[in-house]
Amino acid sequence: MDGTNIPFIGTGWSFPPEFGKGTGVATSTGAKDIEESLYVLLSTKEGERLFVPDFGCDMTALLFEPLDLDLEKRIEDIMRKAILLYETRISVEDIVFDYDRERGVIRIDIQYIIRTTNTRTNIVYPFYLTEGTNL
Repeated sequence: MDGTNIPFIGTGWSFPPEFGKGTGVATSTGAKDIEESLYVLLSTKEGERLFVPDFGCDMTALLFEPLDLDLEKRIEDIMRKAILLYETRISVEDIVFDYDRERGVIRIDIQYIIRTTNTRTNIVYPFYLTEGTNL
């Protein structure tokens, strides 16, 4: 059982949102809903949601910081806090960083357990340290 179609984990809008003619908003369920919710949480800056101003992970201040252990710990703290507050369906086991210095990308591997099914899984979230032009 992989947790992809288990309704008691939850159902939400798919990400990115899709609208079908006459079908309404596309949804995702189970582990897929958790994964998409994590991408939304990690990609949202604090203050972007009017009625939930502390929702998100505001890492823009870290964009031009040197790639070192201090930066890893700061990013990890921001992510763990946001996940603890806003994605309570999971428990984070580990956060692992992989650098691509030439492209200015940190791949952040978030390893977690889905609490209701005890399913271990992960997502890899890219954090870009340089602007995406002229790469």
